[in-house]
Amino acid sequence: MTVEIAQPAPAVQSADETTGEASSADEAFWEEPGASDHGDAAGSGLDIVAQGTSSEVVAPSASSEVVAPSASNDIAQDARDFGAYVRAGGWSFALKVARSVRPGGEAAGETPKISAKDFAELAGCSPERVMRYYKAWDKAADDGLVPYFEALAPGQDVELPDSDVWHSYYVSRSSASSDRGTAIAAAAEAEGIRPTKALEVAENPTALRAAILADPSTAQAARAALLDRVKEDPALQTELARDIARTDDLKKAVATETQAASRIGYVRQIVENGQVKTPAGQTIDAPAELRAEAERHLSLIDELDEGEDTGEWATDAYDTVKDLVAQTVQANPELRLQERRTKFYSSLQKATKVFEELTFDDVDDLDTIYEDDMLQRLEELQEAVGMCITALRKAAPTS
Repeated sequence: MTVEIAQPAPAVQSADETTGEASSADEAFWEEPGASDHGDAAGSGLDIVAQGTSSEVVAPSASSEVVAPSASNDIAQDARDFGAYVRAGGWSFALKVARSVRPGGEAAGETPKISAKDFAELAGCSPERVMRYYKAWDKAADDGLVPYFEALAPGQDVELPDSDVWHSYYVSRSSASSDRGTAIAAAAEAEGIRPTKALEVAENPTALRAAILADPSTAQAARAALLDRVKEDPALQTELARDIARTDDLKKAVATETQAASRIGYVRQIVENGQVKTPAGQTIDAPAELRAEAERHLSLIDELDEGEDTGEWATDAYDTVKDLVAQTVQANPELRLQERRTKFYSSLQKATKVFEELTFDDVDDLDTIYEDDMLQRLEELQEAVGMCITALRKAAPTS
């Protein structure tokens, strides 16, 4: 059946303007608005109805029964409310609050409006929710988008802003007024998302955990966010380091990645500085062949996709460069001699340091720590040192 819907009536009045009780329309629509649906339907619902465009309504039953006039009126009212909400979003609810709730500082006898508490009782919701709409309107009034409360009377209609800007003023959670909520809202705006979404996630960490555990892309986003935050949060750095140190699998993974990074750094140093360290620790200029091979391997590593395992590539590059360094040392007699000298002196320094730490100055009763093996090893060490001294004395140039 085709139903001709007449020109829409004015917006539904607040409950205190009519019977003093919440109307069925207000009860039905007094819900926390989420993201407004303003796709293809935006700006079309109420316009179509207002122009009297024919709208075909099918009864729920299988047979084509004629819709009763009362049902048609209900449908027309729903369509009008829907069209108004599509265009205005939460502003349509905020207007009900703005024209019906007393501004702060006005006594009950000075205005026909009622308190937020009384309005909430009539609406069947909390005063806190009413005040969130109140504050959203107040902010918009300061920006010149809507009239101030004092300029509005119960039942008065005004032109409302577009629904797209509603979430710039409305905060659906009281936590947003706290320092923590303010920081979250600011970060959300910097990321280009609505603060309400970020606040919702922050208030439900269990849901965030579930999403991270179940969805790899969410886990990646969380990892990237943690890495960004850890740069400016020393406490979080310490906590993450402690967690890694206490988890064997993570410790192994960190050790593996550290080794790969160190090997890549060794190869990169050759390419960028043109120098390389020999196994004994001396720094030499890298031959052109060595430098070209290092550059080739480094370019292969740099072309890997983000997140791709670099361990195998790093090992291959490191082993190749290391072999070329050894060949370079062996091919140059002077360099080979210097390498032996550097290696011997390095070992001597290490042995000296270790022996210097081996002291009995702080032990009053040596008999308590004595072991036959200790004495035997020291005697063998003394013999080895004596042989080294003898060999070096023979090699010393005569004066």
